[in-house]
This record gives sequence, structure tokens and C-alpha cells, in this order.
Amino acid sequence: MKHKIAVFASGSGTNFEAIANACAEGSLDADIVLLVCDNPSAAVIGRAERFGIRTFVFSPKSYASKEAFETEITGLLDSLGVEMVALAGYMRIVGRVLMEAYGGRILNIHPALLPAFKGAHAIRDSFAFGVKVFGVTVHYIDETVDGGTIVAQRAFEYYGDDVDEVERRIHEIEHRLYPEALQCELKKLEIVEK
Repeated sequence: MKHKIAVFASGSGTNFEAIANACAEGSLDADIVLLVCDNPSAAVIGRAERFGIRTFVFSPKSYASKEAFETEITGLLDSLGVEMVALAGYMRIVGRVLMEAYGGRILNIHPALLPAFKGAHAIRDSFAFGVKVFGVTVHYIDETVDGGTIVAQRAFEYYGDDVDEVERRIHEIEHRLYPEALQCELKKLEIVEK
């Protein structure tokens, strides 16, 4: 039986699509049962619709608090039997309610080699700093920004001066590495459950 995962995203959804494709092709033994999106105009919503994946799209400002919308999301995840959450460009810090319900089962992908270059502008920050080894990190989240246990990293050297080329290569790695890391971590869940 396939694992049930939820993907949280806020933007274009290329990592969402990479995960959905891996599920469809069978290289990721899972089904995305829900896309959670905090941006009603995000392109990822259209991607989810093309795959026939259920969406929960919300505007955080329409809730009294982060706890209120996370409580609703957690209830939905529980009702769908979600085993793991994949953050894929979800531009919101996960709060206490989701951490208490799914802590240790929330993965994130970050476009830098953590623990260096945390935050929303990691690619441009690392490029501006002049690094020559760039990369991608998949990690479990904790209460800190871009903290938590690292489960996978992939790096490449680049000595050029084109930040767009760096970004292109990072996204190319992300789209392969994230489904691979998800598959590995879901297999670990199977062992724990036995």
C-alpha cells in the first residue's frame, strides 16, 4: 500500500510537480493526498489540479491566529491519514500546532548546503558571498529557521558569474533529490511501524 503524503507550497510548485511525477512514475511509493497552499494566486494550485490532487488553499489573514489555521490543517491531515509532510517552497514558518502533531515527520528542501545560508534568499546570499560549492539540503524541520536533522545533501562546484545558472542547477538537483529523500524516509517509517 502506498504512503500518504501532503505537500505544502506557496509559489510556482516545481518541487511539488517533481514529487507528483515521482509518485506517478512509481519511483516514490506514495500518493500526494493533499496540497496545502497559503497563497490563493500561487501557480502550484494549477499544477495540483492537473494531477487531480486535492487542495486546501487558505489566506492566513482570514484566521484569528496561526494556531487557528494550523488546527484546521492538522485536522484535515489526520482525516486523510497523512504520514509525512513535505514542505516545498512553503514560505511560512511552521508553528507549534503542526509541530506537535507532525514533528519528526515534516521534511523541507533548502537551496543551500545547511547549516550555511539559512533563510529565504539562500541562493543569492551564497552567490554574493562568493562560495564555489553550492548545493541542496533536505532536512527534518525543528523550531528554528532551516534547522533540524539533515537527511540528504547534494553539491556542485561553480566558478562562473551567472546566478541564474546556479539557480537552474540547484532546481535541477532539487527535483531529483527531494523525491529520493522522501522515498528513503518513508522506507524508514515502514521499519519503525513494523
